[in-house]
Amino acid sequence: MTEAPFELSTSIFIDAPPDKVWNVLVNRMEEWWCPKPWNANVTTLDRRAGGGFALTMYGPNGEEMPNEGIFLEWTEGKRFVTTDAVNAELEPNGPFMIGFWEIEPEGDGTRYTGRARHWTEEAMKQHEEMGFADGWGTVAKQLRQLCESD
Repeated sequence: MTEAPFELSTSIFIDAPPDKVWNVLVNRMEEWWCPKPWNANVTTLDRRAGGGFALTMYGPNGEEMPNEGIFLEWTEGKRFVTTDAVNAELEPNGPFMIGFWEIEPEGDGTRYTGRARHWTEEAMKQHEEMGFADGWGTVAKQLRQLCESD
C-alpha cells in the first residue's frame, strides 16, 4: 500500500490469534480506546459502511471529548475505517481525519495497525502536537495487554 500524504500511524505485534484480537478490538473498545486514566463511553456503534459511531472520552480532570462520525468501511475480522467528516445523518461535522484500525495474521499472532489520514498537513501536525505517537501507541499497548492477558 502506498503511503498516503498527511498520514500518521502506529503498529504493534500482538501475541494472540486474529479472531481474539478482532473480538477485543470491536467488543471491548471502552477498555482500550483512550490512554488511561482517560476512559471512553461508546454510545453508537452501527457496524457497517455508512453506519454511525459516537463516543465520548472523559479525562481525569473532568475533560470531555465527544467524537461522532460514520464507518466508511467495516470488513469483519480485518479492519474498520471511520471519519468524523460527517455524522450518522450525513451532516457536515468539521472533518479532522479518516481513521483506520486494521489487523492481519503475523506468524503465531496478529499485527495491529492504527492509521490517521488528514486533509491537510496542518491538521496532521495538529494531531502530532496533540500527542498522536504517545496516545495511539499507548492504546495499541492497552489493546495488546487485553488480548494477551485473557
